[in-house]
Amino acid sequence: MMGCDRSRNLVDICGERKFQAFASDALLVPLRSGICDACISIAVIHHFSTEERRLAAINELVRLLRPGGRALIYVWAMEQEYKKQKSKYLKKNKAKPEEAMPDTLQQEFSSNRTESSTVSSYEAADFKKSPSVAQNQCELRVHMNRTSFHSQDLLVPWHLKGSVEKNKSAEEALRESTDHSKAAESAPVFHRFYHVFCEGELENLCRKIENVTIYSNYYDQGNWCVIIEKCKPFCVKNV
Repeated sequence: MMGCDRSRNLVDICGERKFQAFASDALLVPLRSGICDACISIAVIHHFSTEERRLAAINELVRLLRPGGRALIYVWAMEQEYKKQKSKYLKKNKAKPEEAMPDTLQQEFSSNRTESSTVSSYEAADFKKSPSVAQNQCELRVHMNRTSFHSQDLLVPWHLKGSVEKNKSAEEALRESTDHSKAAESAPVFHRFYHVFCEGELENLCRKIENVTIYSNYYDQGNWCVIIEKCKPFCVKNV
């Protein structure tokens, strides 16, 4: 088994746990075609700002699969309450709605959207390749943590610790960076782009790809999930 991620820190965590991993762009994985029996893409595709790039990411998974190989894809769901059941993401919110986002962040974003809407260099590059998003990125909402989504395209705050203590592992530092209660007021706040998927959207995206059939699809704790299978020669694609 081998993993890849855009984040060098996450790759380092894998190394600490003795797993094989390398840094890579999800749109251009440096592995030869047809090498994988199975692929897993968890919480990746919802970070791409256009349908074209989301489609390209799935196509890259398919390229890596051997005929008959399968890929599991998870994306964040717009429907965080499904069939009258709240997801764990919502259940963990014990604060009042107005307390879900720190007041300092609310005020900072309201007073100056340009300064508060810092985006990572990777996501900034994605914006530049997406004219429709680039023209409207000032209108993207900053999501309140542990609350329902009100739009499909949004920014989610990411609190980055200014420094890492020597006795902390990369995993501990990364975990604290997303914990609002531990984030220092002076720590930089990045806003990560998300496109949350509506019911049926992920399956429809997969149906646009050639030589792929949808093996199964389901909802899992606030995520839409599909398993796709790369068709063998003369396989009839599902419609």
